[in-house]
Amino acid sequence: MSRYPDRMDAGDASTPVTIAYIAESAGVSVPTVSKVINGRSGVAAETRARVEALISEYGYRKPTPPNRTDLMELVFERLEHMWGTEIIHGVQRVARKHHVGVVLTEFGPQGSAIRYWIDSALERRPACVVTVAQLNQEQRDQLRARGIPFVVFDPTRELPDDVPFVGATNWSGGRAATRHLAELGHRRIAMVGGPDGVLYCRARLDGYRSALDAAGLPYDAAVVAAAELTVDGGQAAAADLLRRPDRPTAVFTANDLQAVGVYKAARDLGLRIPADLSVVGFDDLPVATLVDPPLTTIHQPLVEMAAAATEMALALGRGERPPQLGIELATSLKVRESTAPPPA
Repeated sequence: MSRYPDRMDAGDASTPVTIAYIAESAGVSVPTVSKVINGRSGVAAETRARVEALISEYGYRKPTPPNRTDLMELVFERLEHMWGTEIIHGVQRVARKHHVGVVLTEFGPQGSAIRYWIDSALERRPACVVTVAQLNQEQRDQLRARGIPFVVFDPTRELPDDVPFVGATNWSGGRAATRHLAELGHRRIAMVGGPDGVLYCRARLDGYRSALDAAGLPYDAAVVAAAELTVDGGQAAAADLLRRPDRPTAVFTANDLQAVGVYKAARDLGLRIPADLSVVGFDDLPVATLVDPPLTTIHQPLVEMAAAATEMALALGRGERPPQLGIELATSLKVRESTAPPPA
């Protein structure tokens, strides 16, 4: 039995047809109908023709969205450490300028709250969404179907060409960090990378490999370790690398928290930074200037990235089309006291 018993006649204009009704009639999902209505790819030709025929038969008209609230949403998977705080600062800077309130959502470690957030967001109808959490295709389609624009912050995986995002020049940052160590004279440079499959971590690793090649140094997988982007992750990976008889004289890490872990591992083994071991991080979080010695790191402009993502999302909410849907802001090397030439 249909879930729409009140629609006794599909041609009855007194009850407006919905996307859900068309989806049920066509035997497809709501996101599939949304793709057809919005002219997006990813729908088989036969399915598209069937849905289009029903749209024409039922006289469906895309509804004019109601006025949105003066709110935007900032969505995290997990809000932790200073990295998230920097993003919040950038979003709030732009939101204040445009007199827009910010709703902050965290899904939690298991992402269990995401389906409830989607329902709540569709009901609230925010002006836009900046999502640090990596929404899947179905969730993005749900937002699109209700006319809620979104921008992905610092993607962790490849996105379709039509998904707006703001990131950083991670490859260039990884290359600059490693080149700095090579120019100091280091010949055995290790890297503590991030989890396998994380897009920006892979780009930083590729930059590391490129700099080694440019310096005439071999890439040695034995001194490359994958670890969680945490202090504990960095410490565990570095402890293994630094106990080797042919230990590296320098370590580049995928983020600053891992670098703090390298500091701890080095000191546990009686190694001095930078006399015995040089360390370079990535992000330039406030902790980089608080550790002893202050950390040489790659500055990732998190506040500016968050501000750019918010400006883009608000512009999309006003119906404007940005000149480009993908933006990468430049990283830069910040040299402090954690790097020096290798010991003689």
